Amino acid sequence: MLGSTHGTLTTDFRARVEACGETPRTAVHSTAAPSDGDAAELDVSGRPLHSDVPDLDRFFRPESVAVIGASDADGRPNTGITRQLIAWAGRVGARIHPVHPTRATVFGLPCHASVADLPEQVDLAVLLVSDPVPVIEQLADTKVKFAVAFASGFAETGAAGAAAQARLTSAVQRSGLRLLGPNTNLNAFEEFREDLDGPAIALITQSGHQGRPVYTLQELGIRLSHWAPTGNEADLETSDFISYFAEQPEVGAIACYVEGLKDGRQFLLAADRAARNGVPVVAVKVGRTETGARTAASHTGKLTGADTVVDAAMRQFGVIRVDGLDELQDTAALLARARPPRADGVVVYSISGGTGAHFSDLATEAGLTLPTLSEAKQQELHQWIPDYLGVANPIDNGGHPVGDWRGRKIIDAILADPSVGVLICPITGPFPPMSDKLAQDLVDAAEATDKLVCVIWGSPIGTEEAYRTTLLGSSRVATFRTFGNCITAVRAYLGHHRFTASYRSPFDDAPRTPSPSFRKAQALMRPGQQLSEHAAKQLLRAYGIRVPREQLVTSAAAAVRAAGLVGYPVVMKASGPQLGHKTELGLVKIGLTSASQIRDAYRELTDIARYENIPLDGVLVCQMVERGVEMVVGVTQDDLFGPTVTVGLGGVLVEVLHDAAVRVPPFGEDQARHMLTELRGHPLLEGVRGAPPADVDALVEVILRVQRMALELGDVLSELDINPLMVLPRGQGAVALDALAICR
Repeated sequence: MLGSTHGTLTTDFRARVEACGETPRTAVHSTAAPSDGDAAELDVSGRPLHSDVPDLDRFFRPESVAVIGASDADGRPNTGITRQLIAWAGRVGARIHPVHPTRATVFGLPCHASVADLPEQVDLAVLLVSDPVPVIEQLADTKVKFAVAFASGFAETGAAGAAAQARLTSAVQRSGLRLLGPNTNLNAFEEFREDLDGPAIALITQSGHQGRPVYTLQELGIRLSHWAPTGNEADLETSDFISYFAEQPEVGAIACYVEGLKDGRQFLLAADRAARNGVPVVAVKVGRTETGARTAASHTGKLTGADTVVDAAMRQFGVIRVDGLDELQDTAALLARARPPRADGVVVYSISGGTGAHFSDLATEAGLTLPTLSEAKQQELHQWIPDYLGVANPIDNGGHPVGDWRGRKIIDAILADPSVGVLICPITGPFPPMSDKLAQDLVDAAEATDKLVCVIWGSPIGTEEAYRTTLLGSSRVATFRTFGNCITAVRAYLGHHRFTASYRSPFDDAPRTPSPSFRKAQALMRPGQQLSEHAAKQLLRAYGIRVPREQLVTSAAAAVRAAGLVGYPVVMKASGPQLGHKTELGLVKIGLTSASQIRDAYRELTDIARYENIPLDGVLVCQMVERGVEMVVGVTQDDLFGPTVTVGLGGVLVEVLHDAAVRVPPFGEDQARHMLTELRGHPLLEGVRGAPPADVDALVEVILRVQRMALELGDVLSELDINPLMVLPRGQGAVALDALAICR
């Protein structure tokens, strides 16, 4: 049995990390957003740790606007756009300057022949031209702050369009202005209702039409403050608007429709800013079915597709991903308006036992906590509800109590329970006048409590007075039309507040300078090549990751001597820079207990390699480690986010089970532990069928050390695969039994 070299993270980890040359994590929890003066700070991988928040005040509320290509001619597309922009400028109090080379006036406003003739420096230029590049170059001299390009025919059309967009991006960068578009629309200049109060939703969409469901929430009394239709994102991107909206005091939630992310790190920094400020970000991200085009020799490279990484990165930084636009609107609306929960407990209250049971099943399956109410609370409820009805949770009132004074008493008693944070009342269809009374009681109770009250109005008609006036007329009741959307939104609401309550930005503690391990690792790198197992294990040793006792030999006699030093029984493996999966080729021999077996194994391994034309650097004679849980920990490169770290169940079934979790560096110990709880096979680490619990602390330590390796070697390490990583019983550590590394 291997001796223990592992102590708990809380006591020994700092010392071991410092011995490896790494910077220990501090105990100071910073929640304040970084100042813009820190924007240039980089982590050890050369990626930014902070990003500037673009000052978009003058984009959304300009004092002066130039409309280039303005028109008032009948039948011209630019005429309708010009008319809408003039109306919008009037609402926001902006001076508007039409620009057209052949018109003296447009809609009665003086028209200027060119950008150079503008009477003042404008905040915003709206480009109603097919080729915005020449106009951008002209605007550079006027010091305009922002421009919008509606023109299409850019990156969305293929290679030629992408080249045209690259020219546009270059012109924007030279000009110093910030550009929205191209291939965008007028959504930023919509009319927003000014008569609504409370926290607002800020909307970001790459496809403008996909934002319509959220925009129409205003008709249900939910405030919308901004709409950013980002289009092709030649300059301003989704991340810029998330960062800006997260700093606006009126914004209660940010709703996004995302087709593609432009810069992975900038997206994470924007999400980090929102998390620091406690502003929820809800997103539809298309592309769930993409599996990525990468080919990888490592197991971990096959475990994660591109969308898997996006999904993990969003969860890692608290972005709430939903599937449908209906879920986007309902979840964003709830998160924008609801107060923080007083408790995580959800109570289901209905007039029907069947309705309550049905909803409770769905809610429990989704992970919501439905606490059993105390005996005292149940006795209290039975004052108004017949004894034969269940009131433990879900609560079935039988119907009649909602029609009189008892209805409000029941609701108030439920909300008074300290274990209850959310009351959900599913009403599958109207049954006036009792449903009218129930709706009013729920509204009145919601106005008198700081707990969340949700109602599901299941009628397909939606014109009932109880729904249109009573429920939608209240800003304190969250009203849904389907069970699924209610559950999705409430789960997101409770999860968001749990996440932000303990959120610690990983960028605060990300390493800035290389460790001594990095300098050791550099000497092992072979650009464009796969390292042998022996070299890959040396790489792990450089970062303090434990490997078995082993020796690399080049003769049968040396193998026998090595076995005596390592200690029987041993494992023998061929080692060479072109070897990936050795087991399939018969290049691994286990459980060898004698010198004769060692000699025979050496000859067989070298013969197979010679027959298969596989060059070897030798044969490894390794200590045999049997007792533990086989895991896989690895690094792969993602086109969007760069190096990612994956952990999963290891061994020969790794590619069959596909049980893995992924994170994007930087991340802390808490996220490393969360990775393990996401695995379906997590119970194996806790001990099953009499097996002892595994050393989870040691596994977490390996994950964090691999993360450090990914950060420091991201530019030179294409893939890393530790499989299996044998996690020994608690207190005994973890040992990397095999490793594969591919250099970029």
